[in-house]
Amino acid sequence: MKSDTEATDVSATRVLQEVLKLSNKLIAPFSTYLERQHKISLNEFRLLMLIGRFPALASHELADMTGVNPMSVSRAVAALVKHGRVVVVRDNANRRRKTIMLSDKGRKLYDVMQPQTEKVANYFVSALDPDELQQFSTMIGKLTQALEAEDEQGRSLFMEHTRPVETASPRSRGAVRNA
Repeated sequence: MKSDTEATDVSATRVLQEVLKLSNKLIAPFSTYLERQHKISLNEFRLLMLIGRFPALASHELADMTGVNPMSVSRAVAALVKHGRVVVVRDNANRRRKTIMLSDKGRKLYDVMQPQTEKVANYFVSALDPDELQQFSTMIGKLTQALEAEDEQGRSLFMEHTRPVETASPRSRGAVRNA
């Protein structure tokens, strides 16, 4: 039960806490039912589900679509390849481009995981009526767009804006005083 203060607190920090909690709750069915049984990490699962829906994606496209950093995507792809769940194929039209596709083993796993993913998605939005679902989707799109915005040099505005303020450590302050 939420206290009166919690119920009326709509600060940015409170909303962030709720979004993080929501994210953790959404991951729970994966962790409970799929991760151990199929020996697959969360990032591998995310990529497998995307590749199943959108065959022949490149790693950078997977990173863009998931919001997972490229190094983590690379590690997850390597693990999926190692376990025979995906194959990496050079694009004949663009020899520098490598696409990632489900293997037969990966397709079977996708077919097992897809209904569970649908269950989670349907339950997640079941409390919303169609208009609220559309509004929620619009809001998520706006928030994602703001987080993905870049400056003229291609730097993330979000990362630049949220960079911690550099403060001198106690040791360096002492060194300055003693100089």
